[in-house]
Amino acid sequence: MRQLSGLDAEFLSMESERVYAHVGSLCVLDPSTAPRPLTLAQLTGHIASRAHLLPLLRHTLVTVPFGLDQPYWIDGPEPDLSYHVREVALPAPGDDHQLSVEVARLHARALDRSRPLWEIYLITGLQGGRAAVYSKIHHAAMDGVSGDDVLAALLDLSPEGRTVPPSPAPVQEQPPGALHLLALGVVSILRQPGHAVRFAAGLLRSGPSVAVVAADRVPALDRWRHHGVTAPRPGLHAPHTPFNATISAQRRFAFTDLPLTQVKQVKDRAGLTVNDVVMALCAGALRRWLEAHDALPDQPLVAAVPVSIRAGGANGSAGNQVSALFAVLPTDLPTPAERLKSAAAAMDAAKADHGAIPPNLIGDAAGFALPVLADPGWKVLAELRLLERLNIYNLFISNVPGPRVPLYYAGALLVAYYPLSAIADGQGLNITVMSYRDRLCFGLVACRTLVPDLEQLAGWLGDELDLMLEQS
Repeated sequence: MRQLSGLDAEFLSMESERVYAHVGSLCVLDPSTAPRPLTLAQLTGHIASRAHLLPLLRHTLVTVPFGLDQPYWIDGPEPDLSYHVREVALPAPGDDHQLSVEVARLHARALDRSRPLWEIYLITGLQGGRAAVYSKIHHAAMDGVSGDDVLAALLDLSPEGRTVPPSPAPVQEQPPGALHLLALGVVSILRQPGHAVRFAAGLLRSGPSVAVVAADRVPALDRWRHHGVTAPRPGLHAPHTPFNATISAQRRFAFTDLPLTQVKQVKDRAGLTVNDVVMALCAGALRRWLEAHDALPDQPLVAAVPVSIRAGGANGSAGNQVSALFAVLPTDLPTPAERLKSAAAAMDAAKADHGAIPPNLIGDAAGFALPVLADPGWKVLAELRLLERLNIYNLFISNVPGPRVPLYYAGALLVAYYPLSAIADGQGLNITVMSYRDRLCFGLVACRTLVPDLEQLAGWLGDELDLMLEQS
């Protein structure tokens, strides 16, 4: 039995009939390389043969009575794969637009909390003889790094696969009784004052650094402290956009990929990083979208960028060990060259600010939010629309380095890997990027009501890269 951290549990508390806190991926496959046809039975057998490598596939949620403590994961029986692994067939012609619509529909379904919190879908009927596998797992169970562990377990370096160690005898935990959980909750509450003292002591030790970072968020203080020379830093409030509003229950999904060699060509000429180029590409595409909707703010947008805080030996552990930095996204600048230079400077400033703040600050603070408080707290935030009124950022943009070699899923060549993340009230758009082989794969998720033309936004990413190549 393993207890969820406060940050893990927040992903449960934030969910509603409109907000879903699972993350996912879309693997586009070429089944012609597989030794056997890629059928639902074949995929299910492949997952069954690797399930023992992924304990989270058996983990079932157990909540503490009255929400007096964070929930627990227990190691349950072997999952019912006939429920968790399913098949969907696209009608002709099976193009990418139909694929994105189908994945958006699947992504807009909450996971059943009475079962292990994951589902996998085989999608057939794609043009060109392709197939796809869409997977979703609750964010309470994993972050981006532990998500890589899922891929590592299911993917191989050759179509023939690899020798997998035999499954050990499963150890099934019996769900604890309500009285036992209640007793654990009471003990946890009694420990809260000590936790608060340690948290406050850590905050006091880092107080000067936090104060400096906060001061730089106030333009007048920033100019005074840096003698009129300031780096692009976000203010205390992000500008409003059409996608910073209360979201609906429906989703849009769009995907595109860009040549990594061309992105590296831009970054090498400018002496920057791949991530700097990604941020500038997103800024340019978002500027076009905002202009098309007559909604471009005078001030630049603000992006939240997830940062892993796992120790070197923590890979493979479940749960969330992440923080975030906040960077100016130069949507206010008219040319790609200006946006690229500004995006790089903004990321440098954001990294410096992030380094001055304790990396575990978000997770430690979340530990105080017991479900008895957090669950109704998220509902109040939604009712009062505070998340859109008090936004300090406009959207998440995440860039995850991926494998450079060809991979195979149940023998089928992995052609492309597109990540899908979650959105919430106040942030109705998310852009997540993962590199694979010689491509950057972009996965965009949005509220269907707020961003109905998400495919157009995704298409502008390629247009922005073309302009950068012309002007660099």
